[in-house]
Amino acid sequence: MPTPGQELSSIDFESMLGGPLVAVINAQAQAAIATTNFIKEVGFKKKEVAEGDEQTPETMGTEEPIYVSFKYPKETMPYTPAVYNDEGVETSPAKEGKFVPQILEVPILTMLPIPFIRIDEVTIDFNAKINSTTYRQTDTSLKIDAELEAKAGWFWGSAKLKVSTSYQRSTTQGKTVNRDYSLQIHIKAVQDEIPPGMDRLLSILENVIISKPVISGT
Repeated sequence: MPTPGQELSSIDFESMLGGPLVAVINAQAQAAIATTNFIKEVGFKKKEVAEGDEQTPETMGTEEPIYVSFKYPKETMPYTPAVYNDEGVETSPAKEGKFVPQILEVPILTMLPIPFIRIDEVTIDFNAKINSTTYRQTDTSLKIDAELEAKAGWFWGSAKLKVSTSYQRSTTQGKTVNRDYSLQIHIKAVQDEIPPGMDRLLSILENVIISKPVISGT
């Protein structure tokens, strides 16, 4: 029978511990792809491709950022209160403030938190519990069979007794091994810092935030 040491040496630790690590790496790659798709889908317009044309960088052309636009009144001349002399006579009338409707266009990527998920820590807990038990069992049985025959008359009699005995003893021994394995994986993910390229892109988009007067009729 194998010993607990042999049991542990037969475990494929390479697959058992390497499998979760490979899964973590694949999860990190999927998170990066999901972030890239988020930026493309949310932050940029897709150029429509003519039917029958293949979607390639040449046919799709340069994608344009998506802007969020809203109107607001911009003060061009502040309100001026009336001026009175010591006698209470108005010397300068009040002047109403002037406002010009403006439209502000902001790239939507500068308004949204971009998910950059990074796996910060992975803890793998493996517990192996092996119990080896040796047992010995002895069964004993004793069987007695008796048979009595008797004859009797007026002045005499006879009797015959037959007794048969059987004794049997059997011994069984062996070893029982109980195995209990458990694997726990703890993963800690955090919001990673924005990559330099994405930080540069957001800076450019922030610089192109536009505020312009509203054209009559729009």
